[in-house]
Amino acid sequence: MSIISRSFLGLLLASALFWFLPGGVAHADEPKVLKVEPVIRNGMLEIDADIRFDLNDQLREAAQRGLSLYFTADLTITRERWWWFDKSIVETSRTWRVGYNALTRQWRAGVGELTFPVASLDDAMSVIRHVRNWAVADAGEFDEDVEYGGQLRLRLDTSLLPRPFQVNALNSSAWTQSTPWSDFTFTVKQEKDPS
Repeated sequence: MSIISRSFLGLLLASALFWFLPGGVAHADEPKVLKVEPVIRNGMLEIDADIRFDLNDQLREAAQRGLSLYFTADLTITRERWWWFDKSIVETSRTWRVGYNALTRQWRAGVGELTFPVASLDDAMSVIRHVRNWAVADAGEFDEDVEYGGQLRLRLDTSLLPRPFQVNALNSSAWTQSTPWSDFTFTVKQEKDPS
């Protein structure tokens, strides 16, 4: 067997091992809504949700260089009607901002302009991955023991990026991260009067 044939065979074997051995290819899990829990608290319907959403290397690098990233959760809740289209009860969204200040070397995360310091980019993303106490509607809009349907998704909101990055986002799949819509159903149990 010639040296060229052996080299080619070795390269082919190395490629096969790279693709088939565990950990050979590092792919992040696809973004996904893992759990949605609608809860009545203090007279409001609140949403708690857990979401798998990992940043790719390009987004991590952009954030570490000081570009604020925006993430928007979109939510719809409907009530089924057999005689007509489903009745829309809630259509809302919530946007979080994650940013790094290179001068102070501090990460910040929060909703809108209300942000708080966090230790790292991963801690900032944890705030977004674990949605808690998101008040979306008055509890009085919902009837007890009626099944409601909802959909939730989380997306990188490129419309809030500076214009050059918006243009880049149109041409790069790295900037179009989003979970698929996740369906959920629930019924409402009104809070018991403590008196």
